[in-house]
Amino acid sequence: MTKTKRIVKITAFVSAVIMSVSVLLTIGVGATQAEIRESGDTYDENAIARSGESAGYSLPAGSAKTGVSVNGRWVLDGSVFIIGRVTYVPMERFADWLGVFTYSTNESGNVTTGRISGENLEITAVENNLYISANGRYFYTVSRVMEIYGEMYVPIEPLTKALNCHISKSSQGTYIVRSGDTRLVKTASQFYRDDEVYWLAKIISAESRGEILQGKIAVGNVVLNRVRSTQFPNTIYGVIFDRKNGTQFTPVANGTIYQAPTEESIIAAKICLEGYSVSGSILYFLNPKLASGSWVMNNRKYVFTIGNHAFYN
Repeated sequence: MTKTKRIVKITAFVSAVIMSVSVLLTIGVGATQAEIRESGDTYDENAIARSGESAGYSLPAGSAKTGVSVNGRWVLDGSVFIIGRVTYVPMERFADWLGVFTYSTNESGNVTTGRISGENLEITAVENNLYISANGRYFYTVSRVMEIYGEMYVPIEPLTKALNCHISKSSQGTYIVRSGDTRLVKTASQFYRDDEVYWLAKIISAESRGEILQGKIAVGNVVLNRVRSTQFPNTIYGVIFDRKNGTQFTPVANGTIYQAPTEESIIAAKICLEGYSVSGSILYFLNPKLASGSWVMNNRKYVFTIGNHAFYN
């Protein structure tokens, strides 16, 4: 079932009326999205997913309600949620404050897809995904896209990036957003280099097939961190096929690098190329169960473990 609604830009008069009857004085204190984790670890998704009605709905413990500043005006007070340190905004109403768009939703089974369409721009958010897409590009959301009170909710940082907005934080920790020109949002073909997506997706898929999305992103981060390091070649292809101190990656040695990458590995590669990073310092990873006593474990500093991979700087 598809539902489409034309979002009409609110006039100054109507906005003034809305503001006069809205309570916009209680602004909650937001928290950063610095904690990198897979959504679902720290709150009960069943308590917030697909409630549809406010009756019986309750935010997880430790969550808060707040508002955001959009183009100099505090809006959506009490409809913006901080859940697990991530600030969520209602996708449709947030876009409403940023201009004139067409918004539609599609329900397939128990999954809802929200879509914002504008001039030279289309943003798609699928319930439970850890990313949103815009013009074929992919932005990591850190926490899952959700339906709350029957509305699609998306973490504010990736959504504002997809909308080409300017975002910052006030001294109280709330978000301040100013509109950008959405016509300037580049498409995937304009933003990504095909050879970089091709090889980065292949090494991510070969090294982390079966790992969670965050683990795939971390593998991609290792490759890109090496590209930026003076210790390694300065291209993705060069890093993957580097043989200076022996073959760097097992898939190059056994040939699995040439297998077709999984769809999620392609998405992970694009997320990495957008600049999202689990860590800017990791340069090595390995499976401790298969590489005990390796040079990396004995000579590099351990940083963290995701899934079957331990990462080192």
